Amino acid sequence: MAWVVEHRIGRFAAYFSGIQALIAPPFYGKLPAMSHLIPAKKPRAKKHADLLQLKAELAWIKPAIWRRILVPESITLGSLHDVLQVVFGWDDGHMHEFNFGNERFGIPDPEFDWEPVRSEARVQLKTALGGMVSFKYIYDFGDHWEHRIKVEKRLPGDADLSDRATLLKAVNAAPPEDVGGAPGYEAFVSIMADPAHPEYGVMSQWCGGQTFDPKFVDTVAIKLALQDLKI
Repeated sequence: MAWVVEHRIGRFAAYFSGIQALIAPPFYGKLPAMSHLIPAKKPRAKKHADLLQLKAELAWIKPAIWRRILVPESITLGSLHDVLQVVFGWDDGHMHEFNFGNERFGIPDPEFDWEPVRSEARVQLKTALGGMVSFKYIYDFGDHWEHRIKVEKRLPGDADLSDRATLLKAVNAAPPEDVGGAPGYEAFVSIMADPAHPEYGVMSQWCGGQTFDPKFVDTVAIKLALQDLKI
């Protein structure tokens, strides 16, 4: 009897092993390497606009008065106007315009524009440049302060600089407002350098009773003002 039971158990075990082999054949290969697994997608990093290093110099003045700044190429011309006002110490009390070849941008004013300008509000610098590397910014059509601006370098975008302008260097003081353009500024500097000049008292009073150093630039004040200026 025991032999019969053992025989039947053996036949059942053999039968079960055969069924198991059909259902799940033994695996003798290697497990796939981890590199074959598909990684989860990472969120795409935000691309920041390239930076442009600009040098802006006032025309017709010697020694030269200039500023070197860094701005994102996506800056609008309206915001660039604000930046230039800060770095040159203008008070934004006069009209202005940008010249890119034959294209003029500014704040349209039908009462004064004999040749209407395009609105600067939403035009980005990279669009206005269109491949050019220089342009002009005119401030105060009376004194006619012509800023000649050159693109010196293009740099990779930076998250910390994507919404602000940076002053890199400033050489010589900017002229006072309403001094009379380049010729008036030349006369102003000459008078203020000579307390014995007959017009020194009047000119000193005109500029607030202060002395004037044509070489001094308050770069700390400019940098602080730019920190508060979002573009």
